[in-house]
Amino acid sequence: MNIREAKSSDIPQIQVVRNAVRENMLSDPNLVTDADCEEFINQRGKGWVYEIDNKIVGFSIVDLKENNIWALFVDPNYDKRGIGRQLHDVMLNWYFEQTNQTVWLGTAPGTRAEEFYRKTGWTEVGTHGKEVKFEMSPLNWKG
Repeated sequence: MNIREAKSSDIPQIQVVRNAVRENMLSDPNLVTDADCEEFINQRGKGWVYEIDNKIVGFSIVDLKENNIWALFVDPNYDKRGIGRQLHDVMLNWYFEQTNQTVWLGTAPGTRAEEFYRKTGWTEVGTHGKEVKFEMSPLNWKG
């Protein structure tokens, strides 16, 4: 497995992956700062990276404070290889070892990400802004 816990020194490569995506793009890349990444990785929750040849090609970050998946992204040049699913599973296994609180996320409607979350057992519960809101309970995850 090429997954390891994210560390502060990974943030520049995490930002490259975040800004390379073709779906769920940021309207302004400056909306997610290095300081934001630092806070979510080291204070609010935890992050993981997936490396190939010492290059980060995907990452995930979960927020324990808001019980939210803050990020799960894979470089589009490396998609459809199971990287997102592996990052997803490691992240949720860790999350539910920390808490029994249901976790939620939002993603743009009509995207591959929306389809991914439906296939991996997330339940649509409404909207969060313009995004589809999904939840995963500990029972559904561990069940």
